[in-house]
Amino acid sequence: MAKEVLMNQRGRFSEVQRFRKTWIWVLVLPISLFLIILFGYGMIKQLILGHPWGSRPLSDTALAIIGPLWILFGIGLGYLFYSSKLITEVREDGLYVRFFPLTHHKIPFENIKHCEARTYSPIREFGGWGIRYGRRGKAYNVSGNQGVQLELSNGKRFLIGSQRPEELARAIEAEIKGLAMMPQNRPLASSSSPKKE
Repeated sequence: MAKEVLMNQRGRFSEVQRFRKTWIWVLVLPISLFLIILFGYGMIKQLILGHPWGSRPLSDTALAIIGPLWILFGIGLGYLFYSSKLITEVREDGLYVRFFPLTHHKIPFENIKHCEARTYSPIREFGGWGIRYGRRGKAYNVSGNQGVQLELSNGKRFLIGSQRPEELARAIEAEIKGLAMMPQNRPLASSSSPKKE
């Protein structure tokens, strides 16, 4: 019961963000549809109707293999952007950052040296949104220009995009402070001063 109260006092955080900006779909949807329609048309024209597709057509076998692959790529590209989400959770045992369906990280609180909420430039600092690398380290973001900058004990920097950056930073700091207050993390009085004889 005491542990549950401590957990509630220190707080938890959970946020799910998705690629739902109109400009992303203005780019992705035409590319996906173009690939599906282009190769779908080519396969129907050549493989079903028997008319060569293009001035230098592929063999039927090559088109039967390559066509479906490009169609699947077009469908997969749209699905990837539709299903991708950035899930950030502050749990008792660490900070969990998951960029579904691609990757996930667990960062133990003892590995976080410093964290702060900040405004950043996604394009100038990281070259855009998604899983990005830049001069200020690695970033996971899906929209906006707000996030929490982490400095890890190994010197690496990691930015997590968030629509609630202040709340995320407070939750992380609360867990770090709570970790420092745990008895096993406090130096013992006897170990800090030499024994008197």
